Amino acid sequence: MADLIVVGDRVLIDPKTGEEKTDAGLVVPASVSDQENVHSGRVVKTGPGYLTQNPEYSETESWKESTTPVRYLPLQANPGDHAFFLRNEAIDLRYDDTHYLVVPHQAILALIRENGHGNDGNGPSGASEGPDAPREEPSDTTVEDIEDLWDGDDDADTPDPGRIA
Repeated sequence: MADLIVVGDRVLIDPKTGEEKTDAGLVVPASVSDQENVHSGRVVKTGPGYLTQNPEYSETESWKESTTPVRYLPLQANPGDHAFFLRNEAIDLRYDDTHYLVVPHQAILALIRENGHGNDGNGPSGASEGPDAPREEPSDTTVEDIEDLWDGDDDADTPDPGRIA
């Protein structure tokens, strides 16, 4: 069977269905939980992101290497995340005998991401980031180390601009 490609700023979600159990031990049937406005599920695939203009593209500069006139701003959701989303914004989709929901990224309220999976959510997500992308190691350099560099022996070798020799 062919690959399913999600387009634009949409996210393909495998919805969480079935009976739920409350903290008090009551079992809530699926028909009741379907009436809630906020649903959840696992992100299966994401589209390329929000379509934006490519600032490096120019039709008038034919000598430049050809680039595409558009770029995509990547989405926060990554495959494997658990998403909470507005159900009324979702579109039902059945593909390969499996029920999915196609949700616009703007309808996602929150994401749960396991540690070590995808982007840490603290900064912009780049197109090269993902579960297999190399992660930047935290530096153990402190402010005191940097100040020591400025206060070190380098002052003897560096002439003072205000001093006349």
